[in-house]
Amino acid sequence: MRIVYLHQYFVTPEMAGGVRSYEMARRLAARGHDVHVVTADQESRGASDGWRESVECGVNVHWTSVPYDNTMSHARRLRAFFKFAWSASRRASALRPDLVFATSTPLTIALPAVYAARRNGCPMVFEVRDLWPEVPIAIGALRNPATIAVARWLERFAYANAAHVVALTPGMKDHVVSVGCPADRVSVIPNGCDLELFGADASAPNLREQFGWIGNRPLLVFCGTFGLVNGVDYLPKLCSHLLDIDPGICVVALGHGREFEAVHRLAAQLAVLDRNFFMLGRVPRKEVAAWVRTAQMTIALFTGPEIVWRDAVQNKFFDSLAAGRPVANNFPGWQAKIAVEAGAGLILDAHDTCSAARTLAKHLRDAKWLEAASRAASDLARARFDRDFLAADLARVL
Repeated sequence: MRIVYLHQYFVTPEMAGGVRSYEMARRLAARGHDVHVVTADQESRGASDGWRESVECGVNVHWTSVPYDNTMSHARRLRAFFKFAWSASRRASALRPDLVFATSTPLTIALPAVYAARRNGCPMVFEVRDLWPEVPIAIGALRNPATIAVARWLERFAYANAAHVVALTPGMKDHVVSVGCPADRVSVIPNGCDLELFGADASAPNLREQFGWIGNRPLLVFCGTFGLVNGVDYLPKLCSHLLDIDPGICVVALGHGREFEAVHRLAAQLAVLDRNFFMLGRVPRKEVAAWVRTAQMTIALFTGPEIVWRDAVQNKFFDSLAAGRPVANNFPGWQAKIAVEAGAGLILDAHDTCSAARTLAKHLRDAKWLEAASRAASDLARARFDRDFLAADLARVL
């Protein structure tokens, strides 16, 4: 059947960002479906309202120019969301789908999804990746009572018009059901591990030779967004204590976002920048894979109220498992508990970075623990989060 897959933030492995939609779409195409992804060309700086098309691993991708970046103000982000919703509505409908599959965020993706489904008399399946609008309300991104009311209406509208809802965690499913969606119309299909790209058999450049400052130092890697809820300022604070506890440990941060410059300034003020803390900016996903495989451990960060991190499903977590690397988390959410229960990770103190530094130093120098935790991470990736199995689950839902 023809599936129109709506995702505003769709990226390929050659780009920076999460590739759940790419991986799911190509597997659906491999099963014989005619898959069309409708997405935004986020890095485009042109003013054109036109579309360009490409074929990515058997998937037809329709790109429209809607620049978007984490550094944008909330007002500019909202404009980008609605601009994409308007353009995507017409494009998705014109593709004459047999089924519309829409993945959030943003929640405005429901608008083109419902429009295209109604115009073509076909079902719509909606995927929930984050608890919108509860998270932006909790962090103060949505404050106006009228805006909050509209956002909550849009959430109910999305679920009410979906033939089925896919949630990424059990907690997200519970929330969807609490809003009024019947439990038998909600399935949990978690984020998955890209074993082909991050697995032990994948080829990788020798970064320890390429970047001489790594040498044989124990390496901790962060990769992700430098946003308000990510709390990446945790890293330079952590590194300032590591200079006293174990200056040989090296921490690398990959990614960008609105807090990047603030973190850079703090690292310089704490005299850790380019000593034991290195900020390399945004890199393509294939390079991220090389860094994760080179590391002894990765770190996942969050800050803010519990609803922000409770059901977190960060790409960096699953990438680390795929590479067979344990994950240190500074929050006790769903993914952190899974890692600890499997022996594949740690939960660090979110507020006491000195205590966290001591915990990290101890484990990064413990060869036996690292070996066991790495093995546990690989086992967890293959047993519970293999992308092939999860794509098969999605195909059954669709």
